[in-house]
Amino acid sequence: MKLSSASLALVLLAAGTLTAKETGYHVARKVPVAGAGTYYDFLAFAPDSRRLYVSFGGEVAVLDGDKHTLIGTLAGAKKVHGMVEAAGRVFVTDGGGDRVLVHDARSLKPVGEVKAGKNPDAILYDPASRQVFAFNHSAGTVTVIDPASLAVKATIDAPGALEVGRADGKGTVWVNVEDKHELVRIDARKNTVTAHWPLAPCQEPTGLGFDAKARRLFVGCGNKLLAVVNADTGAVITTLPIGPDVDGADYDPGTRTVFASCGGDGTLAVIKQESADKYSLVAHVATQARAKTMTLDPRSHRVYLSAASFTTPAPSATDPRPRGALVPGSFNVLVVEP
Repeated sequence: MKLSSASLALVLLAAGTLTAKETGYHVARKVPVAGAGTYYDFLAFAPDSRRLYVSFGGEVAVLDGDKHTLIGTLAGAKKVHGMVEAAGRVFVTDGGGDRVLVHDARSLKPVGEVKAGKNPDAILYDPASRQVFAFNHSAGTVTVIDPASLAVKATIDAPGALEVGRADGKGTVWVNVEDKHELVRIDARKNTVTAHWPLAPCQEPTGLGFDAKARRLFVGCGNKLLAVVNADTGAVITTLPIGPDVDGADYDPGTRTVFASCGGDGTLAVIKQESADKYSLVAHVATQARAKTMTLDPRSHRVYLSAASFTTPAPSATDPRPRGALVPGSFNVLVVEP
């Protein structure tokens, strides 16, 4: 019997769920993270320092990436989104304050702040240009920062709701534009936009992973797809089915595995790279509802996700889909191991 594309996607989805145990990937432990936050967003693993940075409300918990113990806290923000290490410092986007806070990486003490655009969200360091790029989600701009002097080197216009970015280390940066369903390419040395790539059939792109060797980008899409994109031409090579409410995606070069974290159904999509242009969905590993952001440690091959429990208020005529409140003391980091 010939299956339609929709039926085939369902079959693959079911097959992935059934083979989850065979992948070996599973939630090995949950690491409690203290704090009084009501919101959480990115996690970031720094391979050089072996630190795991976890956003929670107005703070960032700094964990030992091997022992999973608390090293310290980066405070002072109104609403943390992303964080990145660069030049001996930690840069933290404060979406509630339209700024980037800067801390010393050794002492964790604040050393300054940089004015950004409206609601800075994701952030990255580009080693080729030696600059920090903060993506202002609500402004459609990118604030480019010198990590040593903290001077703003440029403000790049990239209209739309900017989500996750990636750098190739050779002078190119990409960022997803959620509301325009496109990927923007930036020349990191000239600080200019060089391409706008439509991502159809991908809609509402958020999470973004990158394979430096094969030059492939992996885009998590809001319409339950993972899109594989040629990083040099912008061509969408293929798509695979993932869960709802994806916000994170990454690539592990050691195992040639693509991941997408989906908070809508609490699953982590595990996709095997067979070649640069061929991929197979292996599993949808059960994580936890609203575990939608992720990062990974390329040395241990662990995947980290943030999650918490929420209340379930009754719907009403004025609010048919009420958002529950985060249950105090329930925030934790899920450690997924192969």
